[in-house]
Amino acid sequence: MKTRIITSLIGIPILFLALYFYDTFVFNIIIATVCVLAFYEIVGAFKIKNPLWIYLAVVPMALIVLLSDQEFIRQAIPLLVFLFIVYIAVCVIFEIKDLSFTQISGVVLFCGVVLFGFYSILSFKLIYPVSQYHYDALYLILLGFGFAWGGDSAAYFTGCSFGKHKLAPSVSPNKTIEGAIGGIFGSMLLGALFTYLYSLLLPHLETSAYSAIDGSSYLVVCLMGAVASVMGIMGDLFTSAIKRQCGIKDYGTIFPGHGGILDRFDSVLFVMPFVAIVSRSVQIIAR
Repeated sequence: MKTRIITSLIGIPILFLALYFYDTFVFNIIIATVCVLAFYEIVGAFKIKNPLWIYLAVVPMALIVLLSDQEFIRQAIPLLVFLFIVYIAVCVIFEIKDLSFTQISGVVLFCGVVLFGFYSILSFKLIYPVSQYHYDALYLILLGFGFAWGGDSAAYFTGCSFGKHKLAPSVSPNKTIEGAIGGIFGSMLLGALFTYLYSLLLPHLETSAYSAIDGSSYLVVCLMGAVASVMGIMGDLFTSAIKRQCGIKDYGTIFPGHGGILDRFDSVLFVMPFVAIVSRSVQIIAR
C-alpha cells in the first residue's frame, strides 16, 4: 500500500506536467510514447517469439493515428490501414513457424483497443479546439481521468472495508460487488467536485462553452460518472482476463506497486472513449 501511495504522489504531478502541454504537439508525443510502451507490454504478455515483425506493424500505425493532428496524415490513413492489413497477411504467410494467427490476432486486437483508448484522450483537442472552447478540453480530459482513477480508488477502499460478495472471482478474485458500487459513487462525487472546481475557475478564465454550469450540468456529470465507473470496471476486468490467459501477474513494473502501463491505464481505455463520445453528443445537441 505504501509503495502504491508513493507512486501515485509522484505520478500525479507528472500527469499535470504532461497536461500542461495538452494543446501542443508535445502532448501527442507523450501519449504516443505511453501507447507504444503499452504495445511493448502486450507483445511481451503474448510471448511473441519474433516480436520485430509485430512492432513493425503496430508501432507505425500508432504513431500515424496519434500524430494525426495534421490534415495530410488524416487523408492518408485509409491507405495506411490497407497497407497495415496487407503487412499482417504477409506476416501470417511468411512467418508461419514463428507467428501463429492466434497470437497475431490477439496482439492486433488488444493493440487496437489500447490505441483507441489513447486516441480518445487526444480527440478532445479536435472536438473542443482551444481557439473556440478554451479550457473545456482540459477539463474533460481531467474529468475522464478522475472517473477512471477516482472510481478505481473508491472501489478499492470500499471493497477493502465492506467487500463480501465477489464480482468476477475467476478473473479478478479481489474485486467485490460492494467495491464496484463504491466505485460508482466515487466517480459520481469526484466528477461533481471537478465540475464545481471548474465553475469556480471560470470567472478567472477566458469565456468557455461550459460557462453556464447549473444543476443540469451536475446531473449530466453524475450520470456520466456512474456509467464511466462501470466502463472502468469493464476495462480492468478485460485486461485482467487477458493476464490470466497469458499466465502473468502484471504487464510490467514501470509503476512500483501498480505494475505496468496497462495495469495503471486499464480503466482509462474504456472510460476516455465513453467520455469523448458523450461530450461530442452533448456538443452536437447544444448546436
